Amino acid sequence: MKKIISLGIVFLLLSCKNDEKKEAVAVPKPLKTYTQDGISVDSYSFLGLEPYLKKNNDTTYVVNFWATWCVPCVEELPHFEKLNADYKDKKVKVLLVSIDFPKMAETKLLPFIKTHNLKSEVLLLNDPDANNWINKVDSTWSGAIPATLIYKGDKRRFYEKSFSFDELENEVKQF
Repeated sequence: MKKIISLGIVFLLLSCKNDEKKEAVAVPKPLKTYTQDGISVDSYSFLGLEPYLKKNNDTTYVVNFWATWCVPCVEELPHFEKLNADYKDKKVKVLLVSIDFPKMAETKLLPFIKTHNLKSEVLLLNDPDANNWINKVDSTWSGAIPATLIYKGDKRRFYEKSFSFDELENEVKQF
């Protein structure tokens, strides 16, 4: 079941991996980096996140919008983690964009990442103007989560649903 994103949610972005540094895209500076127990998460406004939603190279990007309080989001995270592990060497990159409240980053998000041993890159979206950025992610997005954007170059598909691993893998194979 989907949860509705409150309009006051803050928006974060993921940082680029080494292989992405080959791109001519400038890496946005995070608003803040939260660090605890060896776990580090950068937070971004939507302007900082936006370049990660429009990379134009030969990699397929799977960008999942989720939150620690969203039960269906948490239930499908293992599928994204498996995809990240299984496709690590196949030009597929999983980005987990948390829309948790920034004030809960250190008390909820970082412990969650550690407890669930998340290996995919996690960013925190810290942008309270959801009415502005939701439509920029996809014009069909109601704001409910979980939501996933899969893209490669100009080919993009947006999903406002939960995925099983087989469904997710099937969608990625179409890119």
